[in-house]
Amino acid sequence: MEYETPLFFHVMQYAARADRDVVGMVSGNPDWEPPEALRDGLREYADLDSDRFQYPPSEGIRPLREEIAARRGVDAAQVIVTNGAGEANYLAMARAIERDRGREILLTDPVYPYYPGKTSMLGGSQSFVAANESGQLDPAVIRDAASEETAAIVVNSPNNPTGAVYPEATMEQLVAIAEEYDAILISDEVYDHFDLSGQFASALAVDSDHRIVTNAFSKSMAITGFRVGYAIFPPDLVADAKSRHMLVNVAGSRPAQYAVLQALREAGPDYYERNRELLADRVEQFTTALDAAGAEYTTPQGSFYVLARFEGYPGTLDNVERLIDEAGVAGMPGEAFGDSRREWLRFALVTPRVAAAADRLTAYFS
Repeated sequence: MEYETPLFFHVMQYAARADRDVVGMVSGNPDWEPPEALRDGLREYADLDSDRFQYPPSEGIRPLREEIAARRGVDAAQVIVTNGAGEANYLAMARAIERDRGREILLTDPVYPYYPGKTSMLGGSQSFVAANESGQLDPAVIRDAASEETAAIVVNSPNNPTGAVYPEATMEQLVAIAEEYDAILISDEVYDHFDLSGQFASALAVDSDHRIVTNAFSKSMAITGFRVGYAIFPPDLVADAKSRHMLVNVAGSRPAQYAVLQALREAGPDYYERNRELLADRVEQFTTALDAAGAEYTTPQGSFYVLARFEGYPGTLDNVERLIDEAGVAGMPGEAFGDSRREWLRFALVTPRVAAAADRLTAYFS
């Protein structure tokens, strides 16, 4: 299993070179519009004085950090605005390992492939704990896997790729396990606005110095190219994280942060609700087609993704490329997400062509 170079861009490039029309369902790039207030913020920024085109504060512009802090119920000093959730997770994992309480990172299987890669890059060791068939975690299994060598437990809810949403009781127990082993729970909550189950629970609901929460506006505002994320650290861990962030990035994009701030202040709940409803409709449409194709599949409680298993068609990279060439649908191989989903394919429902993809899969596998 090669975790160090995730396959997303390989598959997208293969699909782009195909000699036929291909419905792309590889990456989680939302196809809907960002908030209008975000566009307005960019236009407004273009007319500001030239001094506003220079470096912002390394940890992010203060009004944005204060807005995030107010919404998440923390102190602004705990917030670092990052280069997307990717950097937020990198900083969190680095800070956990730097505490010298161990070098093991406990990850779930299936897993978002960038977590293992970051672990190796930081000199940590990877251990995996299997989720159940629906993608849920059993805290007792996590506790059994944890040890004095555990630096961090990394979880993602709503989950990519399973679509599982962890309930409050699970999050509380995960924080308790981190406390018990003097480790850090890292909770990646980038899909929090796409909870279709109504049971999403943030790790921030648990008051603890043993949890770091990461997030971004990439998915919730449909701006994956803006690279505006954030991490919320316990007070005693934030200073060194800010230093690492400064050394790696210097600072983030001032115009992007300004525009996100405007959208946070002006975009109402209806913006997010419309996108959740759109996603729920696509889930229904796509899974109905999978039924017709005789596939086994997951019905996501949240996030953008459906895992599907077709008899005699394991989730290998070769089969993904074959599906592109022969059916005109590009998904991700299940083997990219760990050993437990090798028989599965993952499809991202962030395309207006879900219906076309569904028809093609039904025809191909029926």
